Amino acid sequence: MLQLKSMNEIAKMKEAGEILAACHQAIKKKLQPGITTADIEAFTEAFLSERGATPEQKGYQGYEYATCASVNDEICHGFPRNEPLKKGDIVTIDMVVNLNGWLADSAWSYAVGTASEQAQNLLDVSKEALYKGIEQAKVGGRIGDIGHAIQTYAEGEGYSVVRDFVGHGIGPSIHEQPQVPHFGVQGKGLRLKEGMVLTIEPMINTGGWHSKLDDNGWTARTADGSLSAQYEHTVAITKDGPMILTDQDHLE
Repeated sequence: MLQLKSMNEIAKMKEAGEILAACHQAIKKKLQPGITTADIEAFTEAFLSERGATPEQKGYQGYEYATCASVNDEICHGFPRNEPLKKGDIVTIDMVVNLNGWLADSAWSYAVGTASEQAQNLLDVSKEALYKGIEQAKVGGRIGDIGHAIQTYAEGEGYSVVRDFVGHGIGPSIHEQPQVPHFGVQGKGLRLKEGMVLTIEPMINTGGWHSKLDDNGWTARTADGSLSAQYEHTVAITKDGPMILTDQDHLE
């Protein structure tokens, strides 16, 4: 069932988004060769707790962690672990923040130290693909417009778009309707309405788009071992255009 949010409810989600954005900015400053994703996990839990927030995905369907930490060929849902990150690694940190019952969701990819030219270009294209999709999140548009904008841009740059994982509605529940594919046909799909709040979260690969699942039942990685990156914002559709609830730009 589609749940439209009032501006008051969207404001509450934005408060959660502000904490999440600040956490990402703090993580960015901590990332360097030798740090582990377990270190980032512990930091995130403490950061949220100090601000009266909780990690919504911890315990969700049995998931044990506050963050997903996906490295290099891992697309999403990587487990935090004690293996030190190396110079040139790509790491994606994904989290859902609960503040007083309202949620915000954002993933961000980072280069550890100096990235290779290939890795840096993947990061740049993946981030731009996110914003191409957000531009289409407007009243009267279609779900397919979002995916089409992302797919057209990413594939035009020589990359592939993961099909097996999609964005979604969000609010007091972590996964709500509608689903938001990051590929699609312009002018097709559900019509976008004022009050929808969506996650737009393209996962972009240097190789093919196919994924495979690790034995842990959670971690997805590229089937061909190629690099993957992901950027995600929680976005409200308003009469004045898309409102990014997890924006970091004003914090930099």
